[in-house]
Amino acid sequence: MLKLKFSKFKLECGTDEAGRGCLAGPVTAAAVILPNNFKNNVLNDSKKLSEIKRNFLKPIIEDKAISFAFTHVFENEIDEINILNASILAMQRSILKLNPTPEFIIVDGNRFKPLNDISFETIIKGDSKFLSIAAASVLAKTYRDEYMNKIHEEYPMYNWKKNKGYPTKEHREAIKKYGITKYHRKSFRLLPEQLKLEL
Repeated sequence: MLKLKFSKFKLECGTDEAGRGCLAGPVTAAAVILPNNFKNNVLNDSKKLSEIKRNFLKPIIEDKAISFAFTHVFENEIDEINILNASILAMQRSILKLNPTPEFIIVDGNRFKPLNDISFETIIKGDSKFLSIAAASVLAKTYRDEYMNKIHEEYPMYNWKKNKGYPTKEHREAIKKYGITKYHRKSFRLLPEQLKLEL
């Protein structure tokens, strides 16, 4: 059973990201403040939910949340500052969009950077322990998937609609065959060494 709160603060926000290990597209984060009476038995870490369940939960989370926001950090910025910094930045930008401002932040994972003197706690596997982080994981994943479905139309040969930019065998084969697009992260190892790509 996921817990509602980590701290005693009324306005506690959970934050999480999606797409960190992808070869193409943005890293997307979301931040969510849930009300103190929030309950949901379906909500869990987005990786444990089917796409149908995530899409079912998204409007419920958005309707019930005190505040929510999401942010894409795109490939050019990822290449500039690296994926860890880009993930943290996406979470911070999402938190800054929240109104009211949270009094406490719980972060999925073990890395975060201080933001405007708001106290925070990093929680390993937080998305399967706390409802607000799980809610943020669902929003981050669904908004990122929507974006990947959109750019799939532009470059259908990579099948981003299915692999969402993750390094599947099919995605790597397409990179080998067609080269890379403006959506690919140039700082990532897009192909294993034996399939070296001339950039």
